[in-house]
Amino acid sequence: MTLYSRIAGTGSYLPPRRLSNADLVADLARQGVESSDDWIVERTGIRARHFADTGVFSSDLAFEACKQALNAAGRGPQDIDLVIVATSTPDMVFPSTACILQHKLAQLSPEAAGIAGAPAFDVQAVCAGFIYAMSVADAMIRAGNARRALVVGAEVFSRLLDFQDRTTCVLFGDGAGAVVLEASEQAGILATDIHADGKHVGLLCVPGHVHGGEVLGHPVLKMDGQGVFKLAVGVLEETARAVLAKAGLQDTDLDWLVPHQANIRIIQSTAKKLKLPMDKVILTVAEHGNTSAASIPLALDAGVRSGQVKPGQLLMLEGVGGGFAWGSVLLRY
Repeated sequence: MTLYSRIAGTGSYLPPRRLSNADLVADLARQGVESSDDWIVERTGIRARHFADTGVFSSDLAFEACKQALNAAGRGPQDIDLVIVATSTPDMVFPSTACILQHKLAQLSPEAAGIAGAPAFDVQAVCAGFIYAMSVADAMIRAGNARRALVVGAEVFSRLLDFQDRTTCVLFGDGAGAVVLEASEQAGILATDIHADGKHVGLLCVPGHVHGGEVLGHPVLKMDGQGVFKLAVGVLEETARAVLAKAGLQDTDLDWLVPHQANIRIIQSTAKKLKLPMDKVILTVAEHGNTSAASIPLALDAGVRSGQVKPGQLLMLEGVGGGFAWGSVLLRY
């Protein structure tokens, strides 16, 4: 018997504080930084983003998204035997955000305490993190090392932004998305494809670290926008074609592209290379901005809950982020 992993439920959560471009531009103006709604929309397609309040962490956003995903799957925390969180903004240096999330889920009810003891760990591949996490969970389920996994992308990227740099601070937002991935005899995830090349580390990074109780370096996001764009459009096409080839399928077989929601221009370029009309692309970048590892599961859940994504359809999830890391997941929903 061939064992697959299959999505049983999806969930998402955005913190309540929504900042439209007008809101953000007004905030920036008070700090002496110029921008405009037109400038942001023209270059990125972003019209709003959500920021978490002080004292709200990635595990808090993940917790809310996981409750939705578990409910959609008809499961409780006690049914989960693997927790993987993709994040670049962990609650602490250690332990992992996944362990913190696991403990919060265990407190939902006496039965929920059954999640304790399951392996829980973080994956750090920045905006490609959810793709990496799905790939790891799929491999563990296929190997028989887990039966049911919570796979989460959660970020409070607003904490990493330099609000004196208008080229980056307008791009990112906070949020979380989650899926319940279950072992199944029915094909779900058909193929995965992940890559990294550390020579591009300088294109997108947060070059700071903790040492002796102090933060050294520059703990805010630095990005070469043109460099990221040129690299992203190339590797996204490559990984898309690679994952299709692994499954013996063509781009014409795709029902939906669920891309990392970084920039409308990158998304449009990728769709064009795959000869996909934009009405076959799930888009949330306008309302969410770039939520890094959370963007793909947020978009996936939006597609499912809107009724766009239907059972049996063929989906390609793909993302690229700092590292540089990139990859794709091909699945039958």
